[in-house]
Amino acid sequence: QVQLVESGGGLVQPGGSLRLSCAASGSIFSIKAMGWYRQAPGKQRELVASITSDGSTNYADSVKGRFTISRDNAKNTVYLQMNSVEPEDTAVHHCHADVDSRGYKWYVDYWGQGTQVTVSS
Repeated sequence: QVQLVESGGGLVQPGGSLRLSCAASGSIFSIKAMGWYRQAPGKQRELVASITSDGSTNYADSVKGRFTISRDNAKNTVYLQMNSVEPEDTAVHHCHADVDSRGYKWYVDYWGQGTQVTVSS
């Protein structure tokens, strides 16, 4: 079993910054992609940013130029640096990871419980 634990959410003013972290632990042989998704009230969950094991990144258009995703493969941890945040960024942010637990390249999706990000003055 694999656990993803997020941290770093909270209340931030518009234009401010916040850094989210997500650490994966448990039965892990390798992790392919890691990423952040968010879900605002009444809306569907959407991709914020993702990063592969070799560092290739993908961002939602709404966060390009403001957010930066990074990962530490040795620590099985992914980060999301959120700058110039906007009220529209308010949502529960969930961590995601594609994990191979046994070395057979059988990847399973895991999700964190989510961390609330609220952007408000």
